[in-house]
Amino acid sequence: MTKICVSGSNGRMGTRIITLAKNDPKLQISGEFDIDTNAGPFIEKCDCLIEFTTAQATMEHLSLAEKHKKAMVIGTTGLSDAEKKKIDEASRRIPIVFSSNMSIGVNVLFKLVENSTKALGAGYKVSIREAHHVHKKDAPSGTAKTLAKVVKDVNGNAEVPIKSVREGELIGDHTVIFENALDKIELTHSAKTRDIFAKGALEAAKFLLGKPAKLYNMQEVLGI
Repeated sequence: MTKICVSGSNGRMGTRIITLAKNDPKLQISGEFDIDTNAGPFIEKCDCLIEFTTAQATMEHLSLAEKHKKAMVIGTTGLSDAEKKKIDEASRRIPIVFSSNMSIGVNVLFKLVENSTKALGAGYKVSIREAHHVHKKDAPSGTAKTLAKVVKDVNGNAEVPIKSVREGELIGDHTVIFENALDKIELTHSAKTRDIFAKGALEAAKFLLGKPAKLYNMQEVLGI
């Protein structure tokens, strides 16, 4: 059984993670906390800290997880390159799953885009369209940036334009478009509920139990 601690427990993601974890016999919630809380005692008692908060809070809690030698699942978005570098450095001492999107479906999309880019070759122009709720601060989304990187890692440094839309209460839609003069192929993922991210984070926490220090991604969690 994996003992988890949930940061941002009163937030939209935190509340769903806690609710789903209570129904998983392989998980035990050893602690939960929100802003203006001394997080150290909660982190000390867990096997894995799950973090979907702000960049500042994530960096503070990363230091505490290092101090107490605890695994960490990080789903916080909008992190700077310097903050991502700190996560990478910390992963040399503790096991961390860090992903721009914890959804199992989106990580399958990453793999489909990689395979499609290889199969279709340079004869197709690739673009990305993403849409989220009006409260989302970062644009393009971290997921869209990851999709663009997947394409670039196959095709080289070809530019991948991203169109971002912020409207209503959309949870998250991502479409990758491959197009040439002959045809057009679209790969789309649409999130219906935030539970897809919470479920992925819980799978990541279970995956980390007993794992050595390393920076893992969701495709490793899923074995794809």
